[in-house]
Amino acid sequence: MHRKAFPVLYVSNVRRSVEFYALLGYELTYQFPLEGDPHYVGLERGDSSLGIADSNWPEAQLGITVGTAPRFELFVYVDDVEAEVEVFRKAGHPVLQEPATMPWGERQAYLADPEGNPVALATPV
Repeated sequence: MHRKAFPVLYVSNVRRSVEFYALLGYELTYQFPLEGDPHYVGLERGDSSLGIADSNWPEAQLGITVGTAPRFELFVYVDDVEAEVEVFRKAGHPVLQEPATMPWGERQAYLADPEGNPVALATPV
C-alpha cells in the first residue's frame, strides 16, 4: 500500500505556478488532462511532492471558495540561499525577505509564489 501524503495548492494559473516551482527543482510527473491546459499537475523534488490544482476545483467539487490571502507557506532547503534568491529575482518573482542568518542556525530568505504565498528558502549554516 502506498502511504504518501502531499499538499495540493489551489492556484489561479496552473502553468505559471508550475514554472515557479520548476525554478526550485520540482519536476512535472503528472498532468490532467493529458493534453492542453492542465487543471491539475503533480510535481516532485527528491522525496517531496506537490499537487497544483486550478482554484476552481474546490468550488466545483466541494462547494468551497478559495480565498485571496496567503493559503500556505512552503519551506524548501536549497544548497545556496543567495544564489537561489537571485535566480528568482532575475525571473521577476518578489523577494519578501532578503537572506539572513537565523538564530536557529540556518540562512533563510522568503519569496512570494505567483499566488502571493510565502516560500522560505533555507540552508543550514
